[in-house]
Formats: sequence, structure tokens, C-alpha cells
Amino acid sequence: MKKIFLLFLATIMLVSCGDNKDENTLYVYSWADYIPQFVYEDFENETGIKVIEDIYSSNEEMYTKIKAGGEGYDIIMPSSDYYEIMMKEDMLAKLDKSQLENIKNIDDAYMAKLREFDPENDYGVPYMRGITCIAVNTKFVKDYPRDYTIYNREDLAGRMTLLDDMREVFVPALALNGYKQDADSTEAMEKAKSTILNWKKNIAKFDAESYGKGFANGDFWVVQGYPDNIYRELSQEDRENVDFIVPPGDQGYSSIDSFVVLKDSKNFENAMKFINYIHRPDVYAKISDFIEIPSINTAADKLVTKKPLYDVEKTKDAQLLIDIGDKLNIQNKYWQEILIAN
Repeated sequence: MKKIFLLFLATIMLVSCGDNKDENTLYVYSWADYIPQFVYEDFENETGIKVIEDIYSSNEEMYTKIKAGGEGYDIIMPSSDYYEIMMKEDMLAKLDKSQLENIKNIDDAYMAKLREFDPENDYGVPYMRGITCIAVNTKFVKDYPRDYTIYNREDLAGRMTLLDDMREVFVPALALNGYKQDADSTEAMEKAKSTILNWKKNIAKFDAESYGKGFANGDFWVVQGYPDNIYRELSQEDRENVDFIVPPGDQGYSSIDSFVVLKDSKNFENAMKFINYIHRPDVYAKISDFIEIPSINTAADKLVTKKPLYDVEKTKDAQLLIDIGDKLNIQNKYWQEILIAN
């Protein structure tokens, strides 16, 4: 409780400083453990700019906080669907690409994906392309389907988790019932809801924060999540017992997490310096080695020393999460019903 209170107090202090420009500070709102601490420290040593980071566990959490007036942040790191939403809602600042010379190092395949909704790449710079997986501990689970029907396994009840993220759970549930991710008909939503409620009977919890640790210590044997969050917690020996499943067809999906700058940022120039710094080949290579996710920076590829946790080719065919507009409210209604259901 003390930790929660201190985090809340720190957040309040951060928001309260939103009206004051600080030439030597940059406020970043990011996913947990996504940017290594040494990157912030090295950036400060080079530039004199101190980075203050706050974290979120889902796009919904981030978006709700910003919409509710959570000012004070400069850079945030939404996935592609929320990048598109926030751009359409005029929440983002247009980037000064004259200060971002290192974006030339980014594989244009990823820039092209963002151009599907941001035609000139004006509002965001890709950081990583991640993929959502199902991780199975093969020490405890021997025979299993290689898709989301594994969550129907009653014999694994209490040993499985799903992400506490509406879109991440609804996409495969809709797919299993023959629907696309933007479905919103009553029939589609009722079928997806029924599927998720069946899963809910068998999972220990919806969890977007501690599933990696729970998987590593043997509490959970099947988890939906992100490979870096899972493997980071495992010893090299334990990694040999993990089956990383990318479900087939529309059950499988990925996201491009990007740097965007909020329109009311007080430290825009610092934000440009930081984004450009991240995509400097030597810096990006260190990041890729640390989190072990495939590089999207072609100039950094030759400097990377560790083999990534999964093949980048697995992400290229997986569908991206897209902005589903007002349909998001419909899905959220059903999601809330799922969360409170016994």
C-alpha cells in the first residue's frame, strides 16, 4: 500500500509540473521495462537532459489518463491503434523531422505500416514491433493446441493468465468465432463474450504486469503476453522449456509501439533530441540486446550481439491492431461485463 501511495504521489507531482517548461528535463510515459535505465542515464550524460519516466500497463490506462487531463508528459509510446486514435483526436504534435536524421535508419517496412493512417509519418517514430504470444511451460504442459483454444483446458484451471487488456483478449476471441477485430454486431460481441467467459473460468487472473514473474516461478504454466516480459524473468536453462506460440490467422497479431509527442508538450526540443538519440545505431543496438526483441533499425543490425527471442519474420504477416473508432466503446461495454462476471 505504501508503494502504491508513493507512486500516486509521484504521479501527482509529475502532473503538477505540466505547466512549467524545463530546458533540462523530459517527461516520458512508457511501458514498464521497455527503455533500459542505462539509456536514460547515458542520454543525460551526453545532453544534460534528465528523463523522468512514468509507466503504464495498457494502452487503455495511458489513454484514459491523458484524456482525463494527465498533462505534463512529453513523449508517450502508444501501440499503433492508439497512435491512430490520438492523432485523429488532435492530441499529438507534428514532429520536426529536420531534427530526426536517424529515422533514416528505420526499416521502411515499419514506416510504411504507419503510413497507412499517418501518410507522411508526421506524428510518430517506430520504436519496436512486438508480437503477442502464448507462452507454454513444457515441463508441466505436454499436449496442447497451438492457439487460443488452450484456454478451454479445464485441467489447467488456475495455471493460466490472459492480459488485462481489452483489445488483446477480444481480438483472438472474435477470430475464433469467425469475426475480424473491428466487429461490433450484437451476435459477434455475444459470441466473443461467451468465449472469454469460458476462458475466465480457467485463468488465475487477467494480468498485464506480473505474469512474467509468475510464469518464471512456476505459478502459471500458460500465459498470454509479450516475449521480452516473459523471457526476461527466466534463466537460460528455463528458457529451454518454453514454447512460444504465435497463433495462426487472425488470432495472431502484433503492434508497432511508437514515440509520439503530446500536443501540449513543454519540452518539444528535448523530445526531438531523445527520439533521434534512440535511433542512433550504437544506442539502438544496445537496447535491442537488452530487451532481446528484433531490431527495426537496419543500421543497428550489424552491431547487435544477441539473438532475438523470436524471428522478426513472425511479426511481418501478423495483423496490426487498428483503430476501430466508436466500436471501441461497444467492445468496452462487453469487456466491463466480463470483468465483473462471476
